[in-house]
Amino acid sequence: MRVEPLDNLSVRARAVRAEGRAPQWVVPAVRATLVAIDAVIAGASFLAAFYWREGERIAANVGDGRVTWSAEFAPYAAVLLFVVPVRLLAHAYYDLYRLRGEFSYVEDGVRVFKATAVASLLIVAVTFLYRGGTEYRAFSYSRGVFVLDFLFALAAYGALRLAARSAQAAVRRRGINLIPTLVVGRGEAAALCIKELRARPEIGYRVIGVVESGEATAETPESFEGVPVVSDIGHLAETIRETRANEVIVTDPQVSGDLLFDVMMRVGRLRGVEFRLAPSLFNCLPRKTEIDQIGALPMIQLFREPLSGAARVVKRTVDVFVAALALLVLAPFWIVVAALVRLDSKGPIFYRQERVGMDGRVFLFLKFRTMRAGADDQLHRDYQRKLIAGETETNLGDERRPVYKLRDDPRVTRVGRVLRRLSLDELPQLLNVLRGDMSVVGPRPPIPYEVEAYELWHRKRLDMKPGLTGLWQVSGRNRLSFDEMVRLDLFYIENWSLLLDLKIILRTLPVMLRGDDAY
Repeated sequence: MRVEPLDNLSVRARAVRAEGRAPQWVVPAVRATLVAIDAVIAGASFLAAFYWREGERIAANVGDGRVTWSAEFAPYAAVLLFVVPVRLLAHAYYDLYRLRGEFSYVEDGVRVFKATAVASLLIVAVTFLYRGGTEYRAFSYSRGVFVLDFLFALAAYGALRLAARSAQAAVRRRGINLIPTLVVGRGEAAALCIKELRARPEIGYRVIGVVESGEATAETPESFEGVPVVSDIGHLAETIRETRANEVIVTDPQVSGDLLFDVMMRVGRLRGVEFRLAPSLFNCLPRKTEIDQIGALPMIQLFREPLSGAARVVKRTVDVFVAALALLVLAPFWIVVAALVRLDSKGPIFYRQERVGMDGRVFLFLKFRTMRAGADDQLHRDYQRKLIAGETETNLGDERRPVYKLRDDPRVTRVGRVLRRLSLDELPQLLNVLRGDMSVVGPRPPIPYEVEAYELWHRKRLDMKPGLTGLWQVSGRNRLSFDEMVRLDLFYIENWSLLLDLKIILRTLPVMLRGDDAY
């Protein structure tokens, strides 16, 4: 097979050369503005906390137009010298000034909380050890001031980061200042990567070219998923220079590590290019592993159970608490939804259906009825069988905006369409959570006839209790094929943590409010 000449590859690469993302001064200016506002917030929060707690003047007029700290605030003024730098250093340590690439509102919120809490602890430690020097060594500082300072700072910093990230996402949706990215490989993982980055520009990436993971030949297509194929892996370094790409995402696990290391040394550090690996889930070890030793041989032991006994207890405790709280808060919605279902069509308010839970156990699944009573499910059976088999006709959208879900299902009522769009039909599943059949977060519970069509590796998603919401629902939902959904479920099972559950729950709320298509 004929390898394409480098000259032709260079021409292709220049054709997709990334335009300037933004003037070089923009990002440093935004970062400097954030630092300045953070410094103002640090000082203002401390002053507000003192005034709120003590009710005393902060400044006093000493005559001749001069203003100084009041006698009551003077001991705290000595501490104020440490407040601003400590908070700024904590923010820098927790990477709160990073503007490049993807971000998560939840992760940003967690980092803001950690930075604010750690800084507050350090401020308290400095205060009670230093005590403003010898002058205020006998002074008794009010603990309430520091508690209020933490709360004020947390609220202000949280609001600032939310506003900054919202503005950044809005700019990115307009296609402004996206990171020019190369994708290495033309497999299923590469296709999923390109589709996801294209569908979610707020992540911050724009795929400008695809790099063939082998040698480019006469049979190499000119484009893949609507993106030009600009080079092969042997010319990756030259392609990065020609296209001025800032990131490279490697989706093919067969790419040589030595070759990537050579490219990173040649152009990566010099040009500030970041490299990311997006291998298939089944080519990666799960995070839940243990290092053991048999004789002189080190061994990696994989966890046989998705959750340890203690983790199961913790997850179940959280499930009961969240479900009970949600039932209490959402009780008024039950009455409204029940009335709408009853008025819209004849039949029961609740829909009961057998679903398959953990380890293949069948349970009775509850929803508000969204379909006509007694409707035939053969259409859904046929579609799910084709979807699980991976047939291309199950994509009812297009290549740029795939949709893996029956549209215009004749069984669904008018009210049912609204309930499904807002996921309000799922509320009765809180009772399933309390009964122990389901969890708040977990894989989608399948119907028995779906499980009958599963391949062997699909059944691994039954290793954990199904959930009201899950990683699939907040990561693309009906834009993902069945195999992609299963891979997300398996990733969740292998990497479960309370923090991951919290992130998914918080990400579920905006999905519901936006009215993304329900499953």
